[in-house]
Amino acid sequence: MRRSSDVRLIGKLSKAASRHRAKGQAIAAAVMCLLGVLAPSFADAAGIPAVTVTPSANGGQEYSLTLQILILMTAVTLLPGIVLMMTSFTRIVVVLAILRQALGAGQAPPNQVLIGLSLFLTLFVMGPVIDQINTEAVQPYVAGTIDATTALNRSTEPLKRFMLDQTRESDIATFVRIAGGEGFEKPEDVPLRILVPAFATSELKSAFQIGFLLFIPFVIIDLVVASVLMSMGMMMLSPVLISLPFKLMLFVLVDGWGLIMGTLAASFYIAS
Repeated sequence: MRRSSDVRLIGKLSKAASRHRAKGQAIAAAVMCLLGVLAPSFADAAGIPAVTVTPSANGGQEYSLTLQILILMTAVTLLPGIVLMMTSFTRIVVVLAILRQALGAGQAPPNQVLIGLSLFLTLFVMGPVIDQINTEAVQPYVAGTIDATTALNRSTEPLKRFMLDQTRESDIATFVRIAGGEGFEKPEDVPLRILVPAFATSELKSAFQIGFLLFIPFVIIDLVVASVLMSMGMMMLSPVLISLPFKLMLFVLVDGWGLIMGTLAASFYIAS
């Protein structure tokens, strides 16, 4: 009986395998037919040049649509790095992170709130630069009055001017010396490969200077609370637990968020 049941099971498995094999052959035949229909279209598309660079009437260069899409996709992948290293985002997010550390409130506000607040404050600070890029580069390129190379050069000039206004000369000199250069006659002659790391270094310095000033009042509150607890003999009680409500109350009473946001935004305009 057991041998007969095994024989029937093997028969069922062989029938199922044959059915799956038949389905696979049918799918393969359908794919081959589809490829045969689409092959002429692929052959026609293969004749389209992927990269075409033609000289324009004003002495510049015009790129084919395929190359423009490739450049656009590359720029989109580099957009996070541009926002981090070439805008006011670095200073803002570092100062807000130091402020949260000085308050001692743990993860309040959370990282998502700090990043979102930093992004929108960055858009506010970079508003004049974005408007200038849109007016001088994007709109003329969309209208067809300038080519892609001219639009790219015009779009980098306002951003470069913003970074030069916020970068210390000592930081630029440091990276010029590392690169083995001899200096530049005008600040506008500094290339981006030197200006971008110098700007990021200068922004980190400014952020830590502002963060140091933010830490001072909260450290004073911690020292006062710790001294009072020591004088009362409550050495087992954590001073941070007692000082946190006082720090939050002080921060709210002086309108801390408004002062921080206003000071951060004004620091870029004052420096420029």
